[in-house]
Amino acid sequence: MLRRFCFECGFMSSAIILALSGFVIGVLFGAVVQRTNFCSMGAISDAVALGDRRRLRAWLLAIAVAIVGTQALLLTGLVDVGKSFYLAPRVAWIAMLLGGLLFGFGMVLAGGCASRTVVRVGAGSLKSFIVFIVMGVVGYMTARGLLYYARTTVEVAGTDLAKLGLPSQGLPAIAASLLGIELAVAIGVVSALIAGAIIAWCVRDRAFRASARDIAAGLLLGLLVTAGWAASGWLAADEFDPQPPVSLTLIGPAGDTLQYLMTFTGAKLSFGVAVVFGILVGAFAAAVASRTFRIEMFADRADMLRHMGGAALMGFGGVMAAGCTVGQGLTGVATLAVGSLLAFGGIVTGAVFSVKLLVWRMERAALDRGI
Repeated sequence: MLRRFCFECGFMSSAIILALSGFVIGVLFGAVVQRTNFCSMGAISDAVALGDRRRLRAWLLAIAVAIVGTQALLLTGLVDVGKSFYLAPRVAWIAMLLGGLLFGFGMVLAGGCASRTVVRVGAGSLKSFIVFIVMGVVGYMTARGLLYYARTTVEVAGTDLAKLGLPSQGLPAIAASLLGIELAVAIGVVSALIAGAIIAWCVRDRAFRASARDIAAGLLLGLLVTAGWAASGWLAADEFDPQPPVSLTLIGPAGDTLQYLMTFTGAKLSFGVAVVFGILVGAFAAAVASRTFRIEMFADRADMLRHMGGAALMGFGGVMAAGCTVGQGLTGVATLAVGSLLAFGGIVTGAVFSVKLLVWRMERAALDRGI
């Protein structure tokens, strides 16, 4: 009804609806992350260094909810998620793995994932602002600039599943082909098994069950990924100018946001850019309301260089992997694409290695000081 009203009245174009939807989703995303302290890097750091898996379970719960929502949109025909770039038949597996590793390693050095970085900017962190700029610039260079050929050289290595008779790299499509069953049945069974297993692992932990904050983060963020698909693939869909559906991702939009700010008069406000602006507003409002808005600076030169180096790795690796802990670790995994699962695995592996390296360096420094 809302979609029909907007188009028939003629006062809103599909582009305006898409931008407004992205902004609203971004506001909600920023507020939720700020108030729940959700962070993918923090989740891995807590689990590896402290043995606390509550935030990790929140991330996985968000993935499970996003899988259910995304696959439901596909099954009902409301959004043709199969047209998204995530499910293209070709899997650039080296780029996904290597890009994920670089991004995961870099986000630990930078003190947070891409989403947490944007949220911290909204909450007053100047060092996160520098991280955002470096990440966005390097990401844009990797997508369209000086580092373009370095990325595409790696992306040459890949597997075209279309040559094997597979229409997509989604796990349900692969299962349907191997087992000789209907695609709709495969979507229902595969998504239910994976989401069910994840949810079961999450709720088995008593500490997680007692953490309303982490449960809320997982549920709400998973629903926002679903809302992104619905906004781009249904609410703002234009039959005269069809576009592939998209949802939440931040690495590409970080560079696009900087480009939009510099070329406003000739730039287009995309869904991703609108989401970034929305996250900044939502995080700012939540920080002010909770009295946690703080101006934060670098501790010293080494702290600044570490954050900038991590940001550069996030920008380069995130674009190579076609997404970050949100773009691939939530949105991409929700499509059950092989490439997204590879990128997700690379991100987690890179982050775990980086956390262990930092812990080792801290322990060595303590020993050298005789502590």
